[in-house]
Amino acid sequence: DLMYVLWLFFVVMAWNWNCWLIPVRWAFPYQTPANIHCWLLMDYLCDLIYLLDVLVFQTRLQFVRGGDIITDKKAMRENYLRSERFKMDMVCLLPLDFFYFKVGVNPLLRFPRCLKYMAFFEFNNRLESIMSKAYIYRVIRTTAYLLYSLHLNSCLYYWASDYEGLGSTTWVYDGEGNSYIRCYYWAVKTLITIGGLPDPKTLFEIIFQLLNYFTGVFAFSVMIGQMRDVVGAATAGQTYYRSCMDSTIKYMNSYKIPRLVQNRVKTWYEYTWHSQGMLDESELLVQLPDKMRLDIAIDVNYSIVSKVALFQGCDRQMIFDMLKRLKSVVYLPNDYVCKKGEIGREMYIIKAGHVQVLGGPDGTTVLVTLKPGSVFGEISLLAAGGGNRRTANVIAHGFANLFILDKKDLNEILVHYPESQKLLRKKAKKMLQTNNKAKEEKGAPADPLIIPPKADTPKLFQAALAATGRLGAKGPLAQLRWRLKELKAMQP
Repeated sequence: DLMYVLWLFFVVMAWNWNCWLIPVRWAFPYQTPANIHCWLLMDYLCDLIYLLDVLVFQTRLQFVRGGDIITDKKAMRENYLRSERFKMDMVCLLPLDFFYFKVGVNPLLRFPRCLKYMAFFEFNNRLESIMSKAYIYRVIRTTAYLLYSLHLNSCLYYWASDYEGLGSTTWVYDGEGNSYIRCYYWAVKTLITIGGLPDPKTLFEIIFQLLNYFTGVFAFSVMIGQMRDVVGAATAGQTYYRSCMDSTIKYMNSYKIPRLVQNRVKTWYEYTWHSQGMLDESELLVQLPDKMRLDIAIDVNYSIVSKVALFQGCDRQMIFDMLKRLKSVVYLPNDYVCKKGEIGREMYIIKAGHVQVLGGPDGTTVLVTLKPGSVFGEISLLAAGGGNRRTANVIAHGFANLFILDKKDLNEILVHYPESQKLLRKKAKKMLQTNNKAKEEKGAPADPLIIPPKADTPKLFQAALAATGRLGAKGPLAQLRWRLKELKAMQP
């Protein structure tokens, strides 16, 4: 729910106010009697956001129990009251502000407000799940971690300087200029171990500086490692693409493949990567359940396949099963998709780009240019008994992205859809007859029938079956005769 993510944004902003401003107000002299009302106004506005989160939003948050999504209001409220989140929220809202009347407005009394970190991590997870480029937010968040650690160190340095006495030694802050900027500059040089700092003089200063150095080395190494992981995850696909291309180039060089072929291979890698952001779509979807793969295939490819005339009138579920078997292949300009005379084992659906059908005496005349959504190779796919020879050369006019459906896959699908199988055979027979008529006019031999005629039953065998029927005998012949009658009745 985007509204809930927006609400979490306000909760996280209130949490950041407490985390960043409580140390500043405690260490630096920025909270004065003249502006105390502004600080308190923002404090209690953040408390109001915390309270609304507890009373309104968290008690209405759905949850999963035993695989079911629970939407009952009472159950949702009870689930929140039993959770660790509720206990931490109660600690966050401890009313320590009443001690203001006794000790004054001390910002440290608001420290429990910083314990609402669960809302921060929940906001991170939900925001990353809806962002198209989540790595950008991860980089910003990791940078914020580093800035916050420097922020805390600058507050501690000013507190240590005030404890020792401003300007009392060369190590402490001398009290000149903007106190926060000067202390933040000192924190950056310390945590990143740049050096060039004055030597500590007292035992307190030496211990404080040692702790700073140890903390800086640890924190900075953690931040660098986390940033490396974030950037590595963001560029993982690009790294995989480069690795595949480098391995292929190394292989071609080792076998002395001609430079022209190498350039075409490189062009295929570059175009495939830039056009679809991956080299093989099946690798991306292999981990998904079958139902989810079907849903994605329907959203991506159904609008193209459903417009193919060959499949008009077929069972909708058959088309869905076929979508899962389609393979996407990219062809380069002037690549042969299929050649005349070769055995056809698949049909093609144009997803993007154009292909040209070549013919004529020299085989180079462009007969027709096929556009996206067109189908070719379907006669070879549906024909039987030698009718699966390609009848023309087909080349890619430019970069072409084609769907390929294998003959074996289509046969496995049609077994479960006999009505669609009959319809496709009728269409294929009609197309083949049209094709044969054109060949006969040109004097070329015709292709065999899609469904070859059934051979006649031998006469001697027919006589034996007839005798069995007249005598009413029992046995293998009688059973076979009954079975043949049953099959004959099933034929259209």
